[in-house]
Amino acid sequence: MNILDILLQQSPALIVATPLLGAFLTPLIGKLGYNVRNIFIIIILAVTAFLVFLLASDVFSGNIHTYVFGGTTSTVLSNTVIRILFEVDGLSIFMAIITVILSLAAVIYSWAFMREETGQDKYYTLLLLMTTGMFGMVLTGDLFNFFVFLEITSIASCALIAFWTHKAKAVEAAFNYMVISTIGALFVLLSIAFLYGKYDALNIAKLASRITPVSFSFIDKLSLILLLAALTMKAGIAPMHMWLPDAYGRAPASISIILVGATQASLYGVFRICFTLYGNVIQIPEVSLGWIMVILGLITMLIGVFMAMIQIDFKKLIAYGALAELGYMFLGVGTGLTILSNPQLSLASNSFALQAMKGGIFHIINDALDVGLLFLVAGAVYYATKESSLNNLGGIARNMKYTTVFFLIGLLAVSGIPPMNGFASKLLIYESVYQLNPILAIIAILASIMLLAIMVKVFYSAFLGPKIDRFQDIREAPKSMLIAMGILASLIIFFGLFPDLIVNTLVEPAVKAITHPTSYILWLTGGV
Repeated sequence: MNILDILLQQSPALIVATPLLGAFLTPLIGKLGYNVRNIFIIIILAVTAFLVFLLASDVFSGNIHTYVFGGTTSTVLSNTVIRILFEVDGLSIFMAIITVILSLAAVIYSWAFMREETGQDKYYTLLLLMTTGMFGMVLTGDLFNFFVFLEITSIASCALIAFWTHKAKAVEAAFNYMVISTIGALFVLLSIAFLYGKYDALNIAKLASRITPVSFSFIDKLSLILLLAALTMKAGIAPMHMWLPDAYGRAPASISIILVGATQASLYGVFRICFTLYGNVIQIPEVSLGWIMVILGLITMLIGVFMAMIQIDFKKLIAYGALAELGYMFLGVGTGLTILSNPQLSLASNSFALQAMKGGIFHIINDALDVGLLFLVAGAVYYATKESSLNNLGGIARNMKYTTVFFLIGLLAVSGIPPMNGFASKLLIYESVYQLNPILAIIAILASIMLLAIMVKVFYSAFLGPKIDRFQDIREAPKSMLIAMGILASLIIFFGLFPDLIVNTLVEPAVKAITHPTSYILWLTGGV
């Protein structure tokens, strides 16, 4: 067995352990100097990225990778043995790839963006802890450990949202996020207690094999409601979205993009609960959630667009745009579930269901890149001008040419304009939603057009409008910030030019994990 085989075998644990170790060592390394610490953190995340893509190469080849802490896979088959277990399928590794891209971009961006700030050792420690929590959420195969990693992510996120403690609105946003996170964590813990009390198991695969139409009872329904309420609230789905714009808007820009990943990790939890844990009962009439997801997706989309229209704060406008994009993900996956759950539809409609799923899942990574880039641009503008109000910005394209180009790329991508990546995923959603109901597709298209109009207005007024005298001598963003924006912009263009490659390589395995949860269950339980 060579070194790569050993690393592959241990990779699920190492993906979580590496940033966790980095978080504990950061205060010590920080004593050696600013540059040494930052290089150390970039190396930590680069090693983590290598491990993620090494594991992805195995999972995307058709394998489901399991790792049991303190034992082997066979040890968890006994009801008397409790082990921490990671189970990685196409959906898990898809989310892990998003996490590592956003975290690495955030650290590179932070090199210059946070240079003048105090408390940087704490900042980077919390950033790595937040990354650790997100990895744990998407890789674990155990409900209780999902709760533990959810709490780690929430605590680190709350502290980072309030990092600028001298700003009252940042502290207020963090407090609101803390309240929402506490309520959500309580719901998750209660649901886990109910399921453990009934089925004497915490492993997701084991629970899924035992939750059947025959055993489905009030306890199962209550647990499902609690889990979905908590995770949709943490994912920022309307009408439980009230925390999201403030949290995104008040956190440092480098943290806003990781918050996008944290939000999507909770969205992953929604899909894992619906399609894997409750996969055996999700399509029976009294449980079918397809139309609920579609309606919530539309509401989220429209609230995001309409609220973005009235914003004057640059980052908060982008935050509402991010909210709207969450609606497209829910709309796509909800449409697929609705079509698959309707026995009256022809078999030909199943292809549209899969197309809807592909569009919704593809849009997750596209949204992370598009919205992430826009947040970094907004942060660069604030870094150069110390101004966040759109009413006080104007003509900055003359001094910030690269930042302007990056904003234009993000604008086109988030609005679904070809040849950017957002067009590919939204087109899949439009086509499949049209098969379900043409009116829904029209609403989704109009929402994108409105978002485009909003972003074009921002582009003209802030970047191309008359130059304000006090911005005559502003400079372009530092190189590290441009590199981070360039990484995301390059991925946006690449995904837009080669969407089939991305769909076939990354998206289809994730969709297969959703639509065929039996593989996830049987890999561990063997049908037990």
